[in-house]
Amino acid sequence: MKRIFLLCCLLSTAYCLIFLPACKKKEARTTPERVINVQVQAAKKKSFRPFIETIGTLNPYEEVIVSAEVDGILKDVKVDEGTVVSKGMVLAAIDDTDYDLEVKKVEAALKQAEASLANTRLEYQRNETLYKEELVTKQKFDDVSTRLSIAEADIDRAKAALAIAKQKLTKTKIYSSLTGLIKEKKVSVGDYVRNGTNLFVIIQNNPLKLNFTVTEKDVGKIKKGQEVTFKVDAFSDKEFNGKLSIIYPGLDEKTRTLQVEALVPNPKGLLKSGLFTHVTLYTGGLKDTVVAPITSLLYEGEKIKIFVVEEDRAEERPVKIGKKHGEMMEITQGLREGEQVVVVGQQNLSEGIKINVSNRQ
Repeated sequence: MKRIFLLCCLLSTAYCLIFLPACKKKEARTTPERVINVQVQAAKKKSFRPFIETIGTLNPYEEVIVSAEVDGILKDVKVDEGTVVSKGMVLAAIDDTDYDLEVKKVEAALKQAEASLANTRLEYQRNETLYKEELVTKQKFDDVSTRLSIAEADIDRAKAALAIAKQKLTKTKIYSSLTGLIKEKKVSVGDYVRNGTNLFVIIQNNPLKLNFTVTEKDVGKIKKGQEVTFKVDAFSDKEFNGKLSIIYPGLDEKTRTLQVEALVPNPKGLLKSGLFTHVTLYTGGLKDTVVAPITSLLYEGEKIKIFVVEEDRAEERPVKIGKKHGEMMEITQGLREGEQVVVVGQQNLSEGIKINVSNRQ
């Protein structure tokens, strides 16, 4: 009985060793391969102009401070903040009573000096004749000559004083030095102002200056006359244009950026100084480039990759990117036009995995 039992055990063991592995292999062969469902989109080639994106600020083309040039009490102020002014327009007036009286006083002094000069000149002419006939002494003739010179000098002084008095009288009216807008009014009627007191700030807002910076690596791409487009949050549906006019001579040592300036037409006054801008500076003509949807890009640290379809398998591609254009991204290396790029489901993919494309574009 023991021998029969041992024989049965041996037969059972042999059966397990021979047949069970075969069963497992058969079972393994019949396990279905994992398939990932994805959506794809064909890589396209489009023409874009190379550009630099940055931020900037709009500033007035000119900004001047209008100051008083004589002392006095303001008797009239004709403008307020936001008033549109033209060059030569009267902005305010200082009480001119004292200055007008000074002009009249100097005019009277001039007439007196002119009368004195006329008398002295007649006396000189008489004494000159008498001196030639030796009827007056040289000393007397010299005295008359000296008084004539003094009288002529008095005329010059009176004329100079009159010119100064008239100039001060004209300066009691304050004029605009340019066409623009009143940015700030610093005084009111009745204020006493002195020579040099700041009265108004005027800005010229057509054109405007667009000031922005470019990074050190982009300095070689810019030049005067390049087209600049920009948007402002206040008018997000509009795009404005300008041209690069000034490139500053040196970079900022702290930020390693270069300050540049563009002139922006503003005939309707829609744009305001101080507005924050989103700037696009075009640096060349149209250039063909391959693009792919932004959603297809996968980031791993500093590396960027996408998945493309090769027959029914996923192929991982490291790529290099360029500029963003709406929902598309420039692919400068690693992708060809027409290749099917996975845009949905790529997070579940790995190299060589089988895929099922639920759409094709």
